[in-house]
Amino acid sequence: MTISEQVTTGERTDLLQTLRRHRGFLRQTVDGLTDEQAAQRTTVSELCLGGLIKHVAGTEHRWMLFAVGGAEAMESEPVDWAGQFRMTEADTLAALLDDYARVADRTDELVLTLDLDAAHPLPQAPWFEPGVSWSVRRVLLHLIAETAQHAGHADILREAVDGAKTMG
Repeated sequence: MTISEQVTTGERTDLLQTLRRHRGFLRQTVDGLTDEQAAQRTTVSELCLGGLIKHVAGTEHRWMLFAVGGAEAMESEPVDWAGQFRMTEADTLAALLDDYARVADRTDELVLTLDLDAAHPLPQAPWFEPGVSWSVRRVLLHLIAETAQHAGHADILREAVDGAKTMG
């Protein structure tokens, strides 16, 4: 039985279903695009649709490292802060989506097993209040918000690429 086939109830179900819904919106936004279209920059920034998929996958991965092992685990892997929003010549949309699916599956597994009340101090960063801790539940709420926000960004970018409107 896969994670998506497992029956869960209550809060975990609500969190997973909401996160899955917003992941689906994001994935739908790139449906049918070529690699060239997914890499196309439609604003003055480096941001592209493939880059959004890469960013959201990387962000979800790092936050789940945090959920399991705290700030030290989250910071254990290097982050290409500039490159995470663009596709390289080696990237394909299919590979980025496959990576995102693997990250999502791992997150879903963890949501079913982690103590949602377990908390860790946030990493030191200018955008975090010093000394604040987040629970696994708070991390999941943040991932839902992050994914939903970027799905909206993706919808705007997609419309600029080929006129398609995926969310309205």
